[in-house]
Amino acid sequence: MEPDVSIETLSIIRIAVLPIGTIPPPLLRDYHSMLLRHHTIALSAISSFYTEHQKSPFTNQPWDSGSLRFKFVLGGSPPSPWEDFQSNRKILAVIGLCHCPSSPDLVSVTESFNVACRSYSSALVRRCFAFCPGDSQLEDGDKKGENLILFPPSDKQTQEFHLQTMMQDIAASLLMEFEKWVLKAESAGTILKTPLDSQASLNSEEVIKAKKRRLGRAQKTIGDYSLLAGSPVDANAHYSTALELARLTGDYFWYAGALEGSVCALLVDRMGQRDVALEDEVRYRYTNVILHYRKSFIQEIAQRVSPLSFELEATLKLARFLCRRELAKEVVELLTNAADGAKSLIDASDRLIVYVEVARLFGELGYQRKAAFFCRQVAQLYLQQDNRLAAISAMQVLFMTTDAYRIQSRASVSKVSVNNETGTRQPDAGKMHHHSIVSLFESQWSSLQMVVLREILLSAVRAGDPLAAWSAAARLLRWHYPLITPSGQNGLASSLANSADRLPSGTRCADPALPFVRVFSFPLHSSQVDIVKRNPAREDWWTGSAPSGPFIYTPFSKGDANESSKQELIWVVGEPVQVLVELANPCCFELRVDSIYLSAHSKNFDAFPVSVDIPPNSAKVITLSGIPTAVGPVTIPGCTVHCFGVITEHVFRDVDNLLLGAAQGLVFSDPFRSCGSAKLRHVFVPNISVVPPLPLLVANVVGGDGAIILYEGEIREVCINFANAGTVPIEQAHVSLSGKNQDAVISIADEALQSALPLKPGAQVTLPVTLKAWHVGPVDSDNAVGGGRNASGNTGRPKDGTSPSLLIHYAGPVSNNGDPQEKESVVPPGRRLVVPLQICVLQGLSFVKARLLSMEIPAHVGDNLRDEDIETKSNTDRLVKINPFRGSWGLRFLELELSNPTDVVFEISVFVQLEKSAKEDDSSPVQDSPEYEYPKTRIDRDYSARVLIPLEHFKLPVLDGSFFTKDPPPGTPSSSRHPSFSEKNTKAEINGLIKNLISKIKVRWQSGRNSSGELDIKDAIQTALQTTVMDVLLPDPLTFGFRLVRNGSEKKAQSPLSKGSVLSHEVTPMEVLVRNNTSEAIKLNLSVTCRDVAGQNCAEGADATVLWAGALSGISMEVAPLQETRHCFSLYFLVPGEYTMVAAAVIEDANNVLRARARTASPNEPIFCRGPPFHVRVTGGEM
Repeated sequence: MEPDVSIETLSIIRIAVLPIGTIPPPLLRDYHSMLLRHHTIALSAISSFYTEHQKSPFTNQPWDSGSLRFKFVLGGSPPSPWEDFQSNRKILAVIGLCHCPSSPDLVSVTESFNVACRSYSSALVRRCFAFCPGDSQLEDGDKKGENLILFPPSDKQTQEFHLQTMMQDIAASLLMEFEKWVLKAESAGTILKTPLDSQASLNSEEVIKAKKRRLGRAQKTIGDYSLLAGSPVDANAHYSTALELARLTGDYFWYAGALEGSVCALLVDRMGQRDVALEDEVRYRYTNVILHYRKSFIQEIAQRVSPLSFELEATLKLARFLCRRELAKEVVELLTNAADGAKSLIDASDRLIVYVEVARLFGELGYQRKAAFFCRQVAQLYLQQDNRLAAISAMQVLFMTTDAYRIQSRASVSKVSVNNETGTRQPDAGKMHHHSIVSLFESQWSSLQMVVLREILLSAVRAGDPLAAWSAAARLLRWHYPLITPSGQNGLASSLANSADRLPSGTRCADPALPFVRVFSFPLHSSQVDIVKRNPAREDWWTGSAPSGPFIYTPFSKGDANESSKQELIWVVGEPVQVLVELANPCCFELRVDSIYLSAHSKNFDAFPVSVDIPPNSAKVITLSGIPTAVGPVTIPGCTVHCFGVITEHVFRDVDNLLLGAAQGLVFSDPFRSCGSAKLRHVFVPNISVVPPLPLLVANVVGGDGAIILYEGEIREVCINFANAGTVPIEQAHVSLSGKNQDAVISIADEALQSALPLKPGAQVTLPVTLKAWHVGPVDSDNAVGGGRNASGNTGRPKDGTSPSLLIHYAGPVSNNGDPQEKESVVPPGRRLVVPLQICVLQGLSFVKARLLSMEIPAHVGDNLRDEDIETKSNTDRLVKINPFRGSWGLRFLELELSNPTDVVFEISVFVQLEKSAKEDDSSPVQDSPEYEYPKTRIDRDYSARVLIPLEHFKLPVLDGSFFTKDPPPGTPSSSRHPSFSEKNTKAEINGLIKNLISKIKVRWQSGRNSSGELDIKDAIQTALQTTVMDVLLPDPLTFGFRLVRNGSEKKAQSPLSKGSVLSHEVTPMEVLVRNNTSEAIKLNLSVTCRDVAGQNCAEGADATVLWAGALSGISMEVAPLQETRHCFSLYFLVPGEYTMVAAAVIEDANNVLRARARTASPNEPIFCRGPPFHVRVTGGEM
């Protein structure tokens, strides 16, 4: 059998093309390709070379439309025993190819050509084409010979034209030789035999039968030559005669051959005219051809020779003629019959040809898997031959099946598809279509895929192709490791190592083996290198752009919905970057990766290789790094891995497809899940762009970067050192706050940073920041206990998210260093530095309870009662020390009970901020109001202490009715429901005074030398004063005071003690002052009482020790609003000692304001006002 046959094959002339002498292989291929262009020569083109010596037997020669068709067989072919049966199997012409510079001796060339032609006795025409002859070779015409054709050196077009002329000459010569052969065969006859004819002596009857068959066979052969001569009409006439004679003589084999020739003549005659009727006619005739080939089967010689090969060849010819999708069912049946018949063929090469043709036709139908199956049959036949060339052929045939079995090498993928996979990601690039996954991984084919890969591996090893063997073993191990036993996995690892030993160092393979590599993450830029878009048109250039972190797009940014899936990552020239990848080794052996690094298709990225060992059945996350070297986009499709002695590229998308196929059940297992790795969401490879160098600000807290341990309310100054670690100066910088508890940052010395700009590379600046610890809540208190200082003194970490952070937005120069080519480029971005302050607030002093205390301290009667005119040695003494000459001492104290649960000692100081005096206002109008400190209170660890805060300095000057105004009842007129403007102001004033009271009292603590702070007591005071705030703030309706009257002149009341003493046995003039603190006049009944140290009234009774002049009781008077009234009297003390003066009054006709202040239950209940006691010290006088 012959490969690549068709019905028209019977009309093709075979020409052997032989290299003569020494010809370089590239030139031989060029010369052969030039010949292939002339496979068809029109009859009209050979008329100038054709000479009709006698009348041509081809009476119906189509000179206008006919042609001669050639098949150039490079290297020739051995003669076939079936040449008499089918003339197209003969080598009818021989063309020699010679390269004159390589073979300068033309005589030896001619002799070599003549020797080569002796092997082709059937050749009718012989020519030797000698290319590029020298001048001496062209002049030596005598040695040339008639069959040696010289092609002088010339351009390609001239040589093509010269060769075309010579081929037309050969075509004409062959046509004339065909005419001679036909005329000779018709006149003298010829004996034609095939291997099917019996070689034994024939009896008389068989001799007669043989003579009759000779005539039919001669007609059939003449028809063959007519077909070769391009005359289908003449061929059909001879075939018709041969069919009649063969039918009469029962020569079924030659009958089938003649019928096959008639079909070829029919197709050649209707070249290009194909219709249903023609197909039906060809189908009918070829069915008879197959039937008659089958009838010619002879059992006696079946073991030696059989017409089965012609039957199968005819079947393949019909299948090729009908091969199209509309007739697929019929073609598949023909091919199936041919494949089944091939099993009975004697010659293995014939069986090989049948499988090759069946595979080819199935491929043309689009049945790739059937084609792949028969390709494997071909490969099995090749592998049965124990030689290297057969193994190479088997390997090449198996390579053709990889597409059908979805195990193709990545090297076979077209460059277009590779570029699509590794190019710029489109908006829908993240979507993976189902059919693309199926095309890559089909789990139901795994067993068959493993078999095919093993066959490729075996053929590659036998063929001596280590790279192909490595590729097959890599694909087998990578794609089918779950189905391979541990011993099989170790065997494949050995095959990979053995193949690598036979390869040169640095060999690359398109097919990766192990490990599996996927993107774990593109780490966010650390808080010190965040990149922010820059708007040079605004002073606050960072506003309106979210921190890159490192992605420019964030879910909160505005933009087109179609662009939401795009992610852009910015890298900076010269700054190292990192990418986390996960490696998986799902096999039973330890995997040694000699080197792995990021694969960048762009030329502006330098990757750093690392080596890693992966234990069996385990996964490992590693960090791969590199440095961008130039501005522009960077494409990182995967990693380059040097493992098992070969360098391969692992594409991230391939693993993504694998994992998606595993999720959908299309792949046996997920290599990462089988290695114990957690399920990882799909990580997109972002679009990476590189920007010019940027400044790099690095911050560190002076004294250590650990947590700043503060107690509640502690105030501390922290210094942060900033250094420019980049290569570009910082020209713009702005400091702001973010995060929780921003109030903890009291002040930032931003001017220190601004004064250091521009901050050159390597320069440093220190920024002081003042912090104040916040109040620890109930939940934070537990965390603070666990996260603070433990028993050994170590400090814990602050709770995440509770500490504030400093944000420093900084940028370098706006211009690109004056480069004229980059003046129109985009302004370099800026950066954002996040400095978390990491404050760990520990619970300090805790409040146990707060309560309000009242106290009365008797004051000394002095010469005057005006407090503002009394000066002591220091203003602080007014609060810290009690002045006995001050006057009214109805006091209230706020008592705070504090507990110290910590392991340190605290000292508590109470500060009260008072209003300035008139002198202070005049002298220092710019300064804040002074603070006065009470004596410090020490609280040891695990102890409690009480702190008193006086509140008498916060009373209001006027008692007004608006303080007690309530919402009017619904039935009152509308005019009365609206408070007056003064009432509104008064309410606002009292609310402001309440807040002012709380803000003026501060409790500060100190622990050690450097730890100090302030307690938050606002809530405690608010709770303590919730029910008694009116009593604390509102003054009494009436206030009383006593003073001495000496010589009719008023002296200062707060004089030294000697000035305020009273002598016994002398008349002491005194007066009581009654002040009205309301906005309405008050009528009252005043009484004055003098008591001794025992509390008894010493001005009445028989034992009275004090004599008096004037009225001490029943004194009626009316006091104008906000005014005071005096009542004078005199006392005569008989006995020296300590006396107490008390003034009291009953208010007559009290109004609603007074009753609300006194909280009376009945409108008829009298309102009694008593002043605080005043102390009188009486010393002994002269009798």
